[in-house]
Amino acid sequence: MRAGLAESTKHDLDLILHPFFSLKHSLFFLSAMLSIFLFAISAGSALVAGQSADIRGSVGPLTDISAKKAVKTCDITDYGAAADSKTDVSDALNQAFEACSSGGVVVVPEGDFALSTWVTLSGGEAWALQLDGTIYRTGTDEGNMIMIKHGTDFELFSSTGKGAMQGYGYKMHGDGSASGPRLLRLYDMTSFSVHDIALVDAPMFHFSMDTCDSGEVYNVAVRGGDMGGLDGIDVWSTNIWIHDIEVTNKDECVTVKSPSKNILVEQVYCNWSGGCGMGSLGTDTNISDITYQNIYTWSSNQMYMLKANGGDGTVSNVVLENFIGHGNAYSLDIDQYWTSMDTLEGAGVQLSDIRISNWTGTEKDGMERGPIKILCADGAPCTGVDLVDINMWTESGDSQTYVCQSAYTNKHRSPALYCMDGGSDHVAYEAVTRTVTAAPTGYAAPTMSADLSTHSWGTTAEIPIPTIPSSFFPGTSPLKALAGSS
Repeated sequence: MRAGLAESTKHDLDLILHPFFSLKHSLFFLSAMLSIFLFAISAGSALVAGQSADIRGSVGPLTDISAKKAVKTCDITDYGAAADSKTDVSDALNQAFEACSSGGVVVVPEGDFALSTWVTLSGGEAWALQLDGTIYRTGTDEGNMIMIKHGTDFELFSSTGKGAMQGYGYKMHGDGSASGPRLLRLYDMTSFSVHDIALVDAPMFHFSMDTCDSGEVYNVAVRGGDMGGLDGIDVWSTNIWIHDIEVTNKDECVTVKSPSKNILVEQVYCNWSGGCGMGSLGTDTNISDITYQNIYTWSSNQMYMLKANGGDGTVSNVVLENFIGHGNAYSLDIDQYWTSMDTLEGAGVQLSDIRISNWTGTEKDGMERGPIKILCADGAPCTGVDLVDINMWTESGDSQTYVCQSAYTNKHRSPALYCMDGGSDHVAYEAVTRTVTAAPTGYAAPTMSADLSTHSWGTTAEIPIPTIPSSFFPGTSPLKALAGSS
């Protein structure tokens, strides 16, 4: 999937609370407080607009959990599971699923359960998996610890918000590479939800949705090791709503891959992560109608990255709005010459109708890696790339750069918008760099109280199971109440 960007992004922010009450710093502080208020308003209004623009019809289970429980409840301890952290519960899970797969709820109660043989739960309709305990990896095979496929009307959740999967990835990362199983994979599932659980320390990826439809994922905390190859949430599906997610790792935060259509991602907290993105893109790319909004990124590789190198196909109708970032290596990074992947056959993936708006905050070093980098394929120049209110500033030094190559905007003005060309010829052009020496108005942006000062767990020690946060974007509450919060 992705070769990880391994660099660390240590930072020394002193941007909002300054010990000297000069006029300059007082105005800066007031601007930051106003930003919280404005972002809270925009978050509420953007939800309705985003859903109508990207989600087609309903998402989530067709039957509520109370109706499923009224049919049948299948507690894995009734099928031989023991909460002793060492007895393999795979047989109990399989038996409970067989008993409840045509309607009912499989329950993993509170307690510590071991999984040494991976489980594939195939088929099923109008059923749920209630994960109130913790499932610990004790096996060493590759593949997927839990794979759920070919089903419909499904819900995976914790009724308390304390259910988790603990992958103990640090025990398999001794050679410095990601190897071993993924924690959770959904394949060919329709009308489903996953919510109020924690996914911790995957040996490889944490959660992927492959060829799914009409799903919702929310109130999820992902906490992985500080290395590449430990993706948070990857999705290549249709009609998916992902919201209120926190990811700590050093690779993908929430990333869309091909093929995908009608996906809304919002209120995501990339807290010392790789950052959100799209790709890697290859041949026959087919992605459209994607919205990311209200994304907060702290001390990560990037705020958003689209990555490719050659290939073909299309990406169209993408919205990236209301982003806040601090201490990140890159901010907006569209790179169709990404050298961390092999160059593929093809003139390049055609990008069109990409709207990027209302980005605020700071980047780590604006001269080394400026807040705007748009390198489009010379063989397939980007068209309709609109940048609106990209107000970011460097944490180091007093200047920053914008870099563009073969990128065209619908905006017509002189000088060119940031660093892109206008016009309709859409011919390739070499990279253009624009240096800016004055901070843009309105770049001040709030931080989050849970921002990590360091990724203290690395890859050599056990990562504790986190508490799902009460906010995923400054000034907002989860769009759906956290389990166990009432």
